[in-house]
Formats: sequence, structure tokens, C-alpha cells
Amino acid sequence: MENGDVIELLDSLYSMISEAWGVPLGNDKCIIEREKALDIINEIKATMPSSLAEAKRLVAARDEFIGNAKKEAEALRKSSEEKARSMIEEQEIIRVARSRSSEMIASAEAKSAELRKVAGDYVDDVMRQAEESIRTALETIQTAHSAVQSANGGRRPAAPAAQAPQKPRERSTDENNFITLQ
Repeated sequence: MENGDVIELLDSLYSMISEAWGVPLGNDKCIIEREKALDIINEIKATMPSSLAEAKRLVAARDEFIGNAKKEAEALRKSSEEKARSMIEEQEIIRVARSRSSEMIASAEAKSAELRKVAGDYVDDVMRQAEESIRTALETIQTAHSAVQSANGGRRPAAPAAQAPQKPRERSTDENNFITLQ
């Protein structure tokens, strides 16, 4: 799932709470369907790790890519050495072969270094995007939380973003499987 799906789920949860029936004589209390709310929360929880899993997959792909580049460089080196051995008969041919082998090794090492850099930059960019997605989701949750608190008559001030999460509000359930927020 993408970040947009998480926002849609949060919007759905927000709508469920904002449109919930009020409890008689309790302006700041409402009744929502527990199973629906829990399903939405579980979907959000399942969505969040997908960005991290994608980043891990990219790191593994980068490592495999680097390993393949090293194998290719080793194959090129061995190939160059074999060609050099077969040309031992003449001194000039040996000198040319050694020179070419060194160039191929240097070229392969330069390619490997460049591939490592490109793969590292790509993984860094993906991780940065994952962090931004998580930060955006957290801001959305905090905004929704503030809106819910405001709708509850402002009993508790909104927590600043840097504060540790507050203890969840107490909730009670009735026999019809509804949650009443207090």
C-alpha cells in the first residue's frame, strides 16, 4: 500500500468517529462499531511496515548487484590473466597483455565503485521517502487526534509533536460490541 492508502484509512476512521452517534447526556462521548474501527487500525498497522520492507528489499538487491559486479570483475581479471599466459612467447605481447589486464581491472573496480555509489544513493533516497511518508502519516494522525479532542469540547490540549505519546483514553464497551470513548 502507498502513503495515500494510509491517509484514506485515517480519513475513514476520522469519519467513523465524527459521524458516530452521541451518548445521551454525554456531549463528549460517542458510540462506534468496535470491529470496524479495529479493522481500520489493523490495516494502518499493516501498511506502515511496507515502506520499510521495500527499503530492506532494495538494500538486499543492492548487495546482490555489488556481488555480481565483483564476480564480473573477478571473471575479467581471470580472463586477462589467461590471455596474458597464452602470449608469453614474445616480450612485447606480454607487456601489452599486462597493461590491458590492469586497465580492465581498474575499469571493473571503477564500475563497481560507481555501482556501489549509485545503489547507495538510491537506497538513501528510498529511505528518505519512507521517513517522509511515516512523518506525514504521523502528522495526519496528530491532526486527527487534535480534531477529535477539539470535537470533545477541548477537554485536553493537543500534544506537541515532540512530546511522548499520551496514555490512551479509557474506553468502555457495551454488549452490542460498540466502543464508547471518554
